[in-house]
Amino acid sequence: MEGFWENEFIQTAAYYSVVILCMIVFLAVFELVTKYRNWEEIKNGNISVAMATGGKIFGIANVFRHSIMHNDTLFTMIIWGVFGFFLLVVAYFIFEFLTPKFNVDDEIKNNNKAVGFISMVISIGLSFVIGASIA
Repeated sequence: MEGFWENEFIQTAAYYSVVILCMIVFLAVFELVTKYRNWEEIKNGNISVAMATGGKIFGIANVFRHSIMHNDTLFTMIIWGVFGFFLLVVAYFIFEFLTPKFNVDDEIKNNNKAVGFISMVISIGLSFVIGASIA
């Protein structure tokens, strides 16, 4: 059975499956911390929400990419991925805090594309920083 888990195809399928599951859970958490319903807004054509959500998806995937590259076990990869996600959530709250003249959630919900774009870039940019720091 030891050889089964060492097979590259099995490892890839395991990493893929775990990351998909984590992505679903993490997007549900983001859904809880925002004032808008991501998928409903995207369905209605809200480009700002699509950009912000796309940035979150890219950010989560990028953190897991680095976690997979730098860790030997699935469990360690998950721990680093969860930690990276936590840092992305913290960044979201910092972005909200650093913009006292307007509410980020309200602007994104109202389809302010500039705010949606900055939110996307923050998620993507910080995912590279988080990923680079994963040991």
